[in-house]
Amino acid sequence: QVQLVESGGGLVQVGGSLRLSCAASGNMLHLKVMAWYRQAPGKQRELVARITDRGATTYGDSVKGRVTASRDDAKNTMYLQMDSLKSEDDGVYYCYVLNWFDEYWGQGTQVTVSS
Repeated sequence: QVQLVESGGGLVQVGGSLRLSCAASGNMLHLKVMAWYRQAPGKQRELVARITDRGATTYGDSVKGRVTASRDDAKNTMYLQMDSLKSEDDGVYYCYVLNWFDEYWGQGTQVTVSS
């Protein structure tokens, strides 16, 4: 079983920055993939960024150039640096991990971008 602790969400103004963190804990961790997804009211959950255990990154089209994903394997933590935030970045951000062959989701953290 893997536990995920998300942090860093909150209220930020348009053009501002936030850094989200997702810390995983559990036994026999092998975090093949760590990712952040988000879901806005009335919309489907979408990929923001993912990073593999080899460091390969993938970004959602709507955030490319504005977000950077990284991970610290010594801490089993993924970071998501978000800059130049827009109102459309509003939503609940969920951490996702693929540990070996099992998927886990965090409970979500709210990001609100105010104008």
